[in-house]
Amino acid sequence: MLTSSKSKSMKKRKNPIKEHPRALRLDPAFTPLPVDKGDECFVNGIFEFNVTRMLAFIRANPDKFPVEKVEVQPLRSCLAERLDEKTIQGADVSIPIVLVEISPGYFNVIDGNHRVEKAGREGLKTIAAWRVRAEQHLVFLTSVRAYEAYVNYWNVKLLEL
Repeated sequence: MLTSSKSKSMKKRKNPIKEHPRALRLDPAFTPLPVDKGDECFVNGIFEFNVTRMLAFIRANPDKFPVEKVEVQPLRSCLAERLDEKTIQGADVSIPIVLVEISPGYFNVIDGNHRVEKAGREGLKTIAAWRVRAEQHLVFLTSVRAYEAYVNYWNVKLLEL
């Protein structure tokens, strides 16, 4: 039996996202994390993370979040001019900062910018950090809209690798 080229091209193509080991899948049961009075949040555009609850989870699960040393200089940013000087001076550089994976393999500081700035000013080469991968920090998003947008954003970034 002969097969037409059209029928060959109509065969389903594999979805590279579904096959990627780090692809995120939307969970229809996702429940955003509420923000209680006094909770610290990190906002980056549509993405808002409850940092207070993330820190509590990290501290309660040290086996999942080992403290590591990371270089200070690459973490310093143009944010320094917008940071509060008194907070920088009072920052305790012995407390680990929190780095979250914003795209595959790339991490940003979401807690500890004042500590990073102080460490840089003091000439420290490294600072203690907890690294939180995308799969781990999704649960700390504070809205369904942000969650859905992040999953889509992440998966597009995987295709760019």
